[in-house]
Amino acid sequence: MTDESANPGGPAADATNAPGLPAAVDRATFQAELDALRVREKAHTREGDAIAAARRRLPMVELDPVIPLAGPDGPVTLLEAFEGRRQLIAYYFMWWAGHPAAEQCEGCTWVTAQVGELSYLHSRGITYAVFCQGPYDESIRYRDFMGWDMPWYSAQASLDALLSGRQIGLFHLVCYLRDGDRVFETYWTTRRGVEAMDYSYALMDLTVYGRQEPWEDSPPGWPQRCSNTRISRAVPGSWGPWLERER
Repeated sequence: MTDESANPGGPAADATNAPGLPAAVDRATFQAELDALRVREKAHTREGDAIAAARRRLPMVELDPVIPLAGPDGPVTLLEAFEGRRQLIAYYFMWWAGHPAAEQCEGCTWVTAQVGELSYLHSRGITYAVFCQGPYDESIRYRDFMGWDMPWYSAQASLDALLSGRQIGLFHLVCYLRDGDRVFETYWTTRRGVEAMDYSYALMDLTVYGRQEPWEDSPPGWPQRCSNTRISRAVPGSWGPWLERER
């Protein structure tokens, strides 16, 4: 693997291109700096709580509960995708019809791979499912190849109704509420909003080198050669799921 970035480091770092290091200080100085940062962290947490509170007070829009989807046993409705629970979170997976696995959306693969244990969502009456924007028979093979087991549907035939006013073909994260046999949309987001699905970034943000991506505000010499899906922007196919399967 050739590292062509101007600020190397990360997995490829060695003695000749080692990343920069923070200043080494005594414990008291370190703790004082950390305590000052903690004030900002707590303010950030409280602001996140306030935003979540405002989100819970948004109005909602009603949808046709029989909007069709395709599932493992054939046609199903949007209402049936709730699996009897009160709420549904659907991730709209981008799809390149007819393309092999290696050419499917890396970003969608990245966030979808983060969602594993669903029992915590189920305990709050929430179903999680992927609504793929491609054909079911083709896309379900990708889910199985990746080793995922979350509910998977094709929304291809109903995207105009489900994503009204939004860019079809782009990834979206959408929340729904069921009231009896009526279905409502309560929230949606896209682009960096889908980072809510990811725990890896949250953990990376706690480390000294962060996400190691070029857009980050990091000190000179910090590794910044990665993208949100690849450990090297210069090497196609160098994204996490594929690397794990090649080892």
